[in-house]
Amino acid sequence: MQQLEERMKEMKQKLEKAKNMRYKAEARLETLEREEKQILQELAELNVEPDQLEEEIQRLEKQIAEEMERIWSLLPAELKK
Repeated sequence: MQQLEERMKEMKQKLEKAKNMRYKAEARLETLEREEKQILQELAELNVEPDQLEEEIQRLEKQIAEEMERIWSLLPAELKK
């Protein structure tokens, strides 16, 4: 009988642990969903569609590189050494 009670106690503890893990997972999911919503809102404000994000990043990287080259070309020759 004592063995059965110990087994039930162990099962109860594991069930409680599983419930806690579920609550944490649900809370994490809610946080991630809020973050996703915020990111999508920021992208909309920037007029960038999520599926075009990689292209936009490449475009901006290219623009930065071109501006850096332009600035470098404006520096006096003695500063480029």
